[in-house]
Amino acid sequence: MSWWQDAVCYELYPRAFADSDGDGIGDLAGATARLAHIAELGADAVWITPFYPSPLADGGYDIADHTGVAADLGTGADFDRLTARAHALGLKLMVDLVPNHTSDRHPWFRAALTAAPGSPERGRYLFRPGRGAHGELPPNDWQSAFGGPAWTRVADGEWYCHLHAPEQPDLDWRDPGVRSAFTDILRYWLDRGVDGFRVDVAHALFKAEGLPDAGPGQHRDPLRNHLMPYYDQEELHPLYRTWRTLLDTHPAPPGAVPPGERVMVAEAAVFDPGRLARYIRPDEMHQAFNFAFLEAAWDPAELRRVIDASAPGGGSVTWLLSSHDAVRPVTRLGSTARARAAALLMLALPGSAYLYQGEELGLPQATVPDDRIRDPLWERSGHTDRGRDGSRVPLPWSGDRAPYGFTTAAPGDTWLPQPDDWARHTVAAQDHDPDSTLALYRDALRLRRAHTAPDPTAPPHWYSAPDDPHLAFRRGALACVVNLGTEPLRPAALGVPGRPVLASGPTDGHDLPPDTALWLLDTPAPQQHERDTHDRPR
Repeated sequence: MSWWQDAVCYELYPRAFADSDGDGIGDLAGATARLAHIAELGADAVWITPFYPSPLADGGYDIADHTGVAADLGTGADFDRLTARAHALGLKLMVDLVPNHTSDRHPWFRAALTAAPGSPERGRYLFRPGRGAHGELPPNDWQSAFGGPAWTRVADGEWYCHLHAPEQPDLDWRDPGVRSAFTDILRYWLDRGVDGFRVDVAHALFKAEGLPDAGPGQHRDPLRNHLMPYYDQEELHPLYRTWRTLLDTHPAPPGAVPPGERVMVAEAAVFDPGRLARYIRPDEMHQAFNFAFLEAAWDPAELRRVIDASAPGGGSVTWLLSSHDAVRPVTRLGSTARARAAALLMLALPGSAYLYQGEELGLPQATVPDDRIRDPLWERSGHTDRGRDGSRVPLPWSGDRAPYGFTTAAPGDTWLPQPDDWARHTVAAQDHDPDSTLALYRDALRLRRAHTAPDPTAPPHWYSAPDDPHLAFRRGALACVVNLGTEPLRPAALGVPGRPVLASGPTDGHDLPPDTALWLLDTPAPQQHERDTHDRPR
């Protein structure tokens, strides 16, 4: 079994994790100083979101140099120290690869703007003539995921495609120079000790030949497959097979995982399980994010359908409840109790799990004041969509008021402002509280690691029926029961073998309240003098 098949990976958003120099912005040195928190939580790997030079039109995903480090986040030496510290703590290190687009400040795009139509410089991007008598209309009807047309016109009359913000021009992946450059980018970070890559917008690199109109009905939900017939092209898969061969053969520096153990995970917004499985064939990606699980309602039938439909396809299923793009579970699911129960549900499922920073603290979605919102969704939606900044607010580490140990800067000078009522959510406040969400995650990850699934690619064994108001299943020696109904549930009546070892909320030892999950361990109980004091339901 490879390490990634049942790994727990922690997503670190550097500008909101920890600040080392007092400028109010999280940085690589701050992350390095706080990595022990992730190791003590029990994670196997850390994925750090873009730290590259960027004008920040889209939170760092508009990249001006794919092999650099943003000046406000540190230096190449800081990255090397972060990598060395992660490896010393036993953590694998993954970084974002953003191949669909660049920043409009990238040297390539600057050169394209000064070059003539039809030039090699423009050939790296999707420049096209407009429609209409004078080329005044966009080349097709595609809409940006951030609202408005997916095309912007330049001074000489041509238009360029951007599936996201206008500051993020899309690359043309049929251009050999683009493919060659990204192979070099992969090699560069492998040589720096990276153990894997999360591939951003992995389904969208190649667009349908001819860039046809999406047509009526394709724009109803611009954030979910708004152009799916013209994404998800077959040309993606030979490319990913080439990248997989590189990861499997390129030499590794000391401390990094060896060739054959590096991992690629696809951020592919493909919601058909059969099509998503194509990305994780044995010679392509190792994993793909399971967005259907993240988006599922707190409903036993829907969750059961999503779990049953999640096909490994030769890899392992990758579960997640949150990310830097999603509303935090406490807010999305409606309560802390549900978020805690969902955490035990996710961590009990076979496969790997991705945790987003602050999830282990039970943070709710923050409300960012209008004048501090950075997300481009806010402006491009005409101030109707507040965007994703509420999940990107800096972490609270200690203290009873902002900035909660995140920085020595004044509270108003942080990357994004923190709420006034987060003192109870700090790491310090939860560190020694056995009933805290932080303690729940630590206990769950400890039990999960101690009782690994024999086959993390196998589906769970169900004890509950598809129409039950609860979920009950087994993953190796661990079983999980989640009460999603409105009445207390008696686990002993469900025929699930094992002794209770961890609960997401208070129980009386017999009945499981609504919105509560319970783990049971089907092994002999340890002798009293050997018993771990945390190995009990709470």
